[in-house]
Amino acid sequence: MMECAPCKWLNEKRESRQLVLVVVSVALLLDNMLFTVVVPIIPSFLYKKEITISNITTTELQSPTSAYDFSFLFNASLHDEATNSSNRTCEKKDIALHSENVKVGLLFASKAIVQLLMNPLVGLITNRFGFDAPLFAGFVILFLSTLMFAFSGSYVLLVVARSIQGIGSSFSSVAGLGLLANVYTNDYERGRAMGIALTGLAMGVLAGAPFGSVMYEFVGKASPFLVLAVLALMDGALQLCILRPSKFSPPTAVPTPYHELLRDPYILVAAASLWISNMAVGMLEPTLPIWMMETMCSPDWQLGVAFLPSSVAYLICTNLFGVLSHKMGRWLCSMLGMILVGIGLLCVPLARNIYGLIGPNAAIGVALGMVDSSIMPIMGYLVDLRHTSVYGGIYAICDIALCLGFAVGPSLAGIIASKIGFSWLMVIIAILNILFAPLCILLRSPPAKEEKVAILTQECAMHTKTYMTQSNSVPDLILSDHSDEEYSSTVSRTKGTSH
Repeated sequence: MMECAPCKWLNEKRESRQLVLVVVSVALLLDNMLFTVVVPIIPSFLYKKEITISNITTTELQSPTSAYDFSFLFNASLHDEATNSSNRTCEKKDIALHSENVKVGLLFASKAIVQLLMNPLVGLITNRFGFDAPLFAGFVILFLSTLMFAFSGSYVLLVVARSIQGIGSSFSSVAGLGLLANVYTNDYERGRAMGIALTGLAMGVLAGAPFGSVMYEFVGKASPFLVLAVLALMDGALQLCILRPSKFSPPTAVPTPYHELLRDPYILVAAASLWISNMAVGMLEPTLPIWMMETMCSPDWQLGVAFLPSSVAYLICTNLFGVLSHKMGRWLCSMLGMILVGIGLLCVPLARNIYGLIGPNAAIGVALGMVDSSIMPIMGYLVDLRHTSVYGGIYAICDIALCLGFAVGPSLAGIIASKIGFSWLMVIIAILNILFAPLCILLRSPPAKEEKVAILTQECAMHTKTYMTQSNSVPDLILSDHSDEEYSSTVSRTKGTSH
């Protein structure tokens, strides 16, 4: 039987590095779109729910016999409640919103806490079974979490949905980044590929908050999650076409144990850079919308749009510095990024309206793009240089660092903001970023371990992956159809040398 043209093309392209990059980028996009779409929705939703319950109680006490009116009030839509409450002043909101800081912070942190606990397990799973099946498992779990967000109406159910999302995010992030590091072996190409994948992540961050706020304001709470569920189904179909979820492909080399990776001081510095810089955003997400509602009396749609400058800047800079950091030095890029994070945070409380947030948030987005696009390839390089080139464990550690930022950040942010205020919260995390930044100098020229020196010396003739502070000639990223043949040949020669 003659094979159909689309099937033939699919079989030819199924192992293409470019299509693998597309799959990973889309998975990260949807994961982070779900991650940020709740940012403008949850604070407003919980506040309005509290107001609705308060109004119901008051009405019941004042007129206990008006059962019909009570029923109508209980079933009123959130949009109607928003209209009815729009005339309240910021002063009347202030006390209720102040008390929401802790609840919102803990809800946001629940996802990162669960993801943090899952990452070591997912790293072991990818080392044992390969990357395709875990990546597909991440899609399934995220799809279920999205549906649960759409139909959850209580705080407890929202926390459960957010926690389930953390499990799916762990599979998607660890398997996706590990898969890229596995198929892009050249240091420059790997940095470029990581930059493109982080661009997908940035697009999710970019679209999530504004999309969520606008849909919530004009259509309803469930609408953005139902749209994301449909997009997730399309992503699952793409993964089934490109990857092989039913095929297990464990690595031939023995992976480095977690305890050995975590004893490496260079890995710890790189992971801490990710943690501290991303903790800044983790602190902003639950507290900035509430602060805007308190001080600016901002409508719902502005709560998500306020994050737009940082998202656009991150989108641009992850791709830009994925290439540029290789030339200027990834250690320098990370250090400057952390300093810029601190400066941006110090400027946030100075804003008096949404337009005053554009500059500080854009600076934070640029800075995070510099840090993330530099540290991700550094992690892969450190494993190649100092440990076994199996990437599940190292990118589990990467994701653990990110999760610490988004677990510690929101949970502490809510408590600190409610005790000493939003402005002092920004000052504290800004100073922490600026003080830690100089430690990135340690990543300038990390030494290879003795047992790796001989291997690296033998591989010099095969264009060994090198990490250079300055580069006079930068190879182009291979995106031709012959890239897979060259990659397979390189892997075969590397395995032969290792044995």
